[in-house]
Amino acid sequence: MTDPMKRLPVQPVERALKVIAGRWKAIILYQLFDQPRRLTELKGLVPRISQKVLIQQLREMEEHGLVHREIFRQVPLRVDYSVTALGRSLEPIIRSLCDWGRKHAADLDDLASLSECRLPPAERAAAA
Repeated sequence: MTDPMKRLPVQPVERALKVIAGRWKAIILYQLFDQPRRLTELKGLVPRISQKVLIQQLREMEEHGLVHREIFRQVPLRVDYSVTALGRSLEPIIRSLCDWGRKHAADLDDLASLSECRLPPAERAAAA
């Protein structure tokens, strides 16, 4: 397998977009900001993604240092996925993208078709 770092672009913006590009990566990261999750939990939170694509996206993000996979040697085998510190540094960017997506929909009079951007538990408590 080719070293994933060798495949990344040299321009910083292009590199950043390449690492988080794809239909599902930002959504998966968004779900991991709250807490570590098992594959079945992630599949339930992102129901339109196939298990094959979910695993592929998680592996790519693991290669790029955004996600950590921890295997618990128990019966049945348990695997948890969590966001790394590097992945966590994308949280304000992903939140801004969510806000921008809502603004874009509002500007195009399509806000009713969107779901809400979830707040992590700490922000929910502060907002209450």
